[in-house]
Amino acid sequence: MQAITIEQPVGVISDTHGLLRPEALTLLEGCGLILHLGDVGSRDEDAAILERLGELAPMAAVRGNIDTASWAETLPMTRDLTVNGWRLHLVHILAELDPAITCDAVLHGHSHKPRNERQADRLLFNPGAAGKRRFRLPITLGKLWADARGLRGAILHLPL
Repeated sequence: MQAITIEQPVGVISDTHGLLRPEALTLLEGCGLILHLGDVGSRDEDAAILERLGELAPMAAVRGNIDTASWAETLPMTRDLTVNGWRLHLVHILAELDPAITCDAVLHGHSHKPRNERQADRLLFNPGAAGKRRFRLPITLGKLWADARGLRGAILHLPL
């Protein structure tokens, strides 16, 4: 498990589907780490989304169900990180979560529905979708603060 120590918040983005909005980049500025929770995009050129996010801060990602281009084969289906001592488990589709996983937070995407709730002893956090609008769902991303005060999340609506 990769251990990371940062003082800034963690930027969390998902379901860009080939569209990295300038407003998303603005909201992610100043983050100490950026996590992409899958469905980056299905085209060869969509790899540039992860490259651009990596220019803002260290970046880690998991593969989503539409990440089918050859570049996405290197992305793991799940990832475990420790940020300032807090254990984060990343997965695109929450239904694929192994319930035996020990973690403080499960970060997931796929549904395009933002979620920031405690369930038992862990945080379930979905930043929603920052890419193309789906149905009438909002365009959002998230931030996490992992420090001595606890593990806290916020859903941020892109100013569109």
